[in-house]
This record gives sequence, structure tokens and C-alpha cells, in this order.
Amino acid sequence: MSPRRKRPSGAGKPLSQRGVVDHGLGAPPSASWGSVDSWQGEEWMVRQISGSAAAKHYRCPGCDQEIPPGVPHVVAWPQEGPVDDRRHWHRACWNARDRRTARVQRSRNAPRY
Repeated sequence: MSPRRKRPSGAGKPLSQRGVVDHGLGAPPSASWGSVDSWQGEEWMVRQISGSAAAKHYRCPGCDQEIPPGVPHVVAWPQEGPVDDRRHWHRACWNARDRRTARVQRSRNAPRY
């Protein structure tokens, strides 16, 4: 005899009857989407990326250093702008962004991540 499976309550019910509010976004909002932060007169969407979710190399605009895979960091983009404008920052660089200047330190032939 095979073991019984526990089915979630309301598995066949629509979202509204399960107590989940549909905001028209395809999925209920969660804290993992990020938060909104104000910087330089703009609203920025900010998302924390864990080390296990960071799988590629990125270039931090705050310190112009590489963020290797496996390092937790922050992704930020203007709320009004396209998501393609997102930038990957070290957490410390994002927190110190008001005290830093835009300095390009890499050579002409260096890769842009």
C-alpha cells in the first residue's frame, strides 16, 4: 500500500477563496521583490541578492570592482525607468553611495560587466 499524500487545503479553489488577494501582477507581492529607496531625487527599486543566487560576474558602479559569483550584493534600478537600467552594487557601496564619486578606474580594454 502506498503512503497517502497530504493535499493543501483549497488546492482546487480560486485564489480569492483561498484568502490570497490577486493584485493583477500574476503573483502575490512578497518581500523578496525588494523595496523602494530614495536617492538623488529618484525612487529606486532595491533587491537584496543572496550569495547562492549570485551566479555571474558583475561590475559595481560604486567602487568599480568586480563582484564575483557567490557574493551577496544589491541590485538597484530607477523605479520609473526600465528594468534594463539595473545595476549590481556591493552592499557597502550601496550604503555609502552618497559619499562616493563616479570614478572610472579601468583601462579602455577592460571588460564591462
